Amino acid sequence: MNDKTETRYSHTATVTGTRTRGATVTRYAVERTGLAVGLDAGWRTAGRLGETVRKAWGAFADTVSPVGWLLLAVGSGGLFAALQWGWAEAWFVAVASLSLLAVAVPFMLGNSSFAVSLEFDRDRVVAGSEVEASLAVVNKGERVALPALLDIPVGNGLVEAHVPLLRSGAAHRQGITISAAKRGIITVGPMTIGRGDPLGVLRHDHTWPGVQTIYVHPVTAPVPSASAGLLRDVEGAVTKTIVDSDLAFHAIRDYVPGDARRHIHWRSTAKTGAMMVRQYEETRRSRIAVVMDLTAAEYASHEEFELAVSVAASLGLQAVREGREVVIAASAEIPEHAHGTVHSLRWLPTLTPRAMLDGMSGINASEHVMILEQVSKMTRQEVPQLSLVFLVTGATVPMKRLRQSALAFPPDVTVVAVRCAPGAEPQVKSARELRVMTIGMLHDLGHLMVRAAA
Repeated sequence: MNDKTETRYSHTATVTGTRTRGATVTRYAVERTGLAVGLDAGWRTAGRLGETVRKAWGAFADTVSPVGWLLLAVGSGGLFAALQWGWAEAWFVAVASLSLLAVAVPFMLGNSSFAVSLEFDRDRVVAGSEVEASLAVVNKGERVALPALLDIPVGNGLVEAHVPLLRSGAAHRQGITISAAKRGIITVGPMTIGRGDPLGVLRHDHTWPGVQTIYVHPVTAPVPSASAGLLRDVEGAVTKTIVDSDLAFHAIRDYVPGDARRHIHWRSTAKTGAMMVRQYEETRRSRIAVVMDLTAAEYASHEEFELAVSVAASLGLQAVREGREVVIAASAEIPEHAHGTVHSLRWLPTLTPRAMLDGMSGINASEHVMILEQVSKMTRQEVPQLSLVFLVTGATVPMKRLRQSALAFPPDVTVVAVRCAPGAEPQVKSARELRVMTIGMLHDLGHLMVRAAA
C-alpha cells in the first residue's frame, strides 16, 4: 500500500456502547473508516444545502407577484430568441423586461419591523351604524422603513391603509370607518402589511394572526310588558296543579308509602288514627318562549326575514329586561343528506340583554332547517311549564300550519303567532288555538301587543 492509500484509509471513527443481557454487560466498539465518515458528512451537507435552497426558493416564489413572473418569462423568452436567432426585437423585449425586474429589487432590500394595533371605539352596534377604529403603525426597526400597504380584511371586504416612509421609532396613526349597515357578525383581520415596488412586480407580506369581532345587533323596538294581559299567571301565582311540596297549602290526604315525613300533618293523624300528609297547589313562575322560524322558503324577501329577527329580538329583550324566564328557540343547521331524519334545536343565550342580542346577530335563514311545527314540538318537549309562546315567522305560512304549531303546546299556554310582512296593514286575529298578529313595520309591534291582550 502506497503513502496515498495509507493516508486515505488511515482516518477512522470509533463508536462505543453497551449491551445488557441479564446480569452480564458486554461492551463493544465499531470502527468506521474515513471514507464512510466522509460520505456521511457529504450527505448531511447536501441535505442542509437542499433545505436552504428550498427555503430560498419558497421566499423567492412568495416575493414575486404574477406580474413579476410574467416579466421573468417574457425576459427569458426574449433572451433565448435573441441568442438563438439574433432578433433585435427579442433583445429589446429581454432588456426591457429584465430591467423592470432589476428596478424592483432595491425596494425589497432591508428588513422592516412594524408594530400594528387596531382599536375600535365599540365592538357592538345596531344595524345601520358605523364603527370608528384607530390604526397605529410603529417602526420598531433600527432603519428607515419604506412605504408599505396594510390590508385589513373586514367581513367579505378589504380596507387598505397606506403607511408612509417611517424613521426608526416613528409612528403613523390613521382613522378607519367600518360600515355596519346590516345585521351580522363582522370579523376584522388578520392584518397583512406588504412591501413592494410601485409597479407591483415584487412584494413581501407579513401577517398578524389576530382577528377581532364586531357584533351588529338587529334593530329593536320597545314593546309593553309581556304580562300585560297575555300571561295567565304572574310571578308566584298558584295553579290548579296539585303537588306534594310547594308553598300554597291545598288539602290533607292519606299517607302513601314514599311520602316525605316532613309533610305529615300530625294533628290530623292524631285525630283520625291514620297517617295524613299535606297537599299543595303548584306555584308557577311565568316562562316565555320565542320560537323563531328560520326556514328560508317561509320568507318572501331578505327584508321580511330581517323584520322577523327584529321582532323576535324585541320580544326577547323585553322579557330579559323584566327578569322573566325566557327561552329563544330556533332550528339548528342540518346537513343536506340528513334533512328530514335528523332534528336539531338551537337555543340562543338569554342570560343578559347583551348575550341575547349577540346571539341574534348570528342567526340566518336556511333551506336545511326544521319547519316551524317541528321546532314547536321540540320546544314543548324540552321546556315544560310554559306560560306564553310567540311564534315568529314569515307571511307565506298558512293559517293551518300556524294552528298545528300552536297545538304542540298545552291548552293552558297562550300562543301568539307573529307574521312579518313588510308594508302589510297591521292587524290581529283570534282563533281558538292562538292569536295571530300581522306586522307591517317594526314599530307596529307595540300597539299590536296591546290589541292582542285586550
